[in-house]
Amino acid sequence: MTKLRGNPWAVLLVVSLGFFMTLLDLTIVNIAIPNLITRLHASLDDVLWVINAYALVLAVLVITAGRLGDLIGPRIMFMSGIAVFTAASAACGLAPSPGWLIGFRALQGLGAAMLMPQTLAIITNTFPPERRGAAFGVWGAVAGVATIAGPTLGGLLVTVFDWRWIFFVNLPIGLVVLLVTPAIIPDVRIGRRHRIDIPGVLLASAALVAICYGLVEGQRYNWGTITGFISIPLVLGLGVVLLLVFLLVQRLTQDKEPLVPFALFRDRNYSVVNWVSGVLAVGMMGIFIPLTIYLQSVLGFSALKAGLTMAPASLVSMFVAPVAGRMTDKIGGKFILMSGLILFGVGMGWIALVAHPDSSWPVFMAPLIVAGLGMGCIFAPLVTVAMRNVDPRLAGAASGVLNTVRQVGLVIGTAAVGALLQNRLVSAMAAQASTRSAALPPQVRSRFVAGIGNSAKNGIQVGAGQSGGSTRLGPGLPAQIAAEIARIGHEVFTFGYVTAMRQTMLLPIILLGVGALSCLAIKQGKRAPEPAEAAKTETATPA
Repeated sequence: MTKLRGNPWAVLLVVSLGFFMTLLDLTIVNIAIPNLITRLHASLDDVLWVINAYALVLAVLVITAGRLGDLIGPRIMFMSGIAVFTAASAACGLAPSPGWLIGFRALQGLGAAMLMPQTLAIITNTFPPERRGAAFGVWGAVAGVATIAGPTLGGLLVTVFDWRWIFFVNLPIGLVVLLVTPAIIPDVRIGRRHRIDIPGVLLASAALVAICYGLVEGQRYNWGTITGFISIPLVLGLGVVLLLVFLLVQRLTQDKEPLVPFALFRDRNYSVVNWVSGVLAVGMMGIFIPLTIYLQSVLGFSALKAGLTMAPASLVSMFVAPVAGRMTDKIGGKFILMSGLILFGVGMGWIALVAHPDSSWPVFMAPLIVAGLGMGCIFAPLVTVAMRNVDPRLAGAASGVLNTVRQVGLVIGTAAVGALLQNRLVSAMAAQASTRSAALPPQVRSRFVAGIGNSAKNGIQVGAGQSGGSTRLGPGLPAQIAAEIARIGHEVFTFGYVTAMRQTMLLPIILLGVGALSCLAIKQGKRAPEPAEAAKTETATPA
């Protein structure tokens, strides 16, 4: 294996495996949402925190981890991240309650933050500029496949075993990567001195936690008082204020190596791609979370059948992404990226239109193929356009910022879409209950409508086989009336959920369109900068 040390493609394979594992854990949890809610006795709020605890820690610490990689060497940070991530995965799989799972997911996020920025830094330092586009194409293909393959693999594991195995699956991958890394990845140390922006980390953490908490828990407290003088609007307002203070502190400390070096954004392409990356992250979570719940809780698919239903997108993306990477090298990534965003948005919008409470899986195949074509055209040009002109010595900081923006998008997207979905679902179910309760005897109508309306108080229940809340009206009802209440309650949930899902998915689809239009601002270019230009970039960016 000594012959493989420093071999660019062997290095790319190892870092891609590590990167694949971290991205897989972002999407594989989505398919397990109904199973988690049912088996772990969790609410939708709890599961949103299971998703967000990971993304929050990753978002806040990934830039700092990129800086540490520049200082002590990306290989050491990469290996440390793999070790933490693998150990945390085992702990997640053994978690006895939602609270423990949320805590272990945060630890997983720490491991992911340690290793993720090192992947781009190692690739940038391993491949020469003229071959970097192809390498980023493979890296982008891994990102795309992991994003869409998560539901298929997760569905298989959840159906055959249960939700715990979506975490246990990381153990063999993590151990293999940990063992082969010292033998394949060279220990390249730039050795530059970096300061850790502790105020920036603390402010960013507090701002994101406040915003995320307000969005996830808002529906539970009816967007009002939590306790005493503390309310959801106050928490959200505090988060926004802290975010503004964070940006101000970053502006005032640009000469002292802040958490976010603004000089990176002097490159227009890098700025545009960061914006598009954040919009894409919001869009993806806004689409996949409602769709995953719909397939299992409304259509009654098993996790495996739901995953296989989404598999065409994964398969198409797998074959398209490498081609998109090579084409980006030849013609530039601007229009490839724009086309990918449009196709992905169109495919998912098509799904929202054809989704009904009794749809069958074949109706989703054509729109998922279109969405898969789009996904395959997104990740490779996204990374290539952003990182192609970055000096290898600045790769850690640049990739850290890019990853941070994406993770912030995932956090905001998950929280905002979760809040919107719950709000729309409560409203749609209330409207359905009012209409359909006319078929019930007069003496139970008001109690039925009230039961549906109160379902939000303890978190919407959307586990497999659940119908959003309890429709039991107590003992003593004739069996025929009880059966009718159960039937109507199921219809209230299924029809209400489809309405809520369509309304919720409209927002991320619009955002994908905004991201596609934003690509018009990208400067088209195929070639890496000359050494003189790279030197200018280094001078313009703080160390």
